Amino acid sequence: MTAQGQALIVQALRMGCPGPYQLQAAVAACHSEAPTAADTDWRQIAALYGELVRHDATPVIEANRAIAVAMAEGPTAGLVILEAAGRDPQLCSWFRLHMARADLLRRLGRNQDAMDAYRIALQLGPPVAEQVFIERCMNALPTG
Repeated sequence: MTAQGQALIVQALRMGCPGPYQLQAAVAACHSEAPTAADTDWRQIAALYGELVRHDATPVIEANRAIAVAMAEGPTAGLVILEAAGRDPQLCSWFRLHMARADLLRRLGRNQDAMDAYRIALQLGPPVAEQVFIERCMNALPTG
């Protein structure tokens, strides 16, 4: 089933001028082909999100692009995009933006900034399972 779906995505992309649905399907296909996050073709996903932004420039898509860029090029590159996307009034109240920002800051060794971002995420009232995850991430941050 996955192979058949991927073949249909390739066929749709070859038709030229892929639309947002084809691009989203291509992103999903990239994720499904990789057995682990480390094996994921993040450069391809970042490029697909770059195209998707041209069709549907929503803050969430831009945030997703930021994460893909961070995975492909490093946390600094992703953080630049994520912080720009975070200026959107709707996105700044999205707890997942702050979780992603905290993770990138943690990867950069900016632990206090990461802690602050995790606190903001908690203040925005995520579901209980997400709260537990955020608290676990906070407790794992080195102190001092």
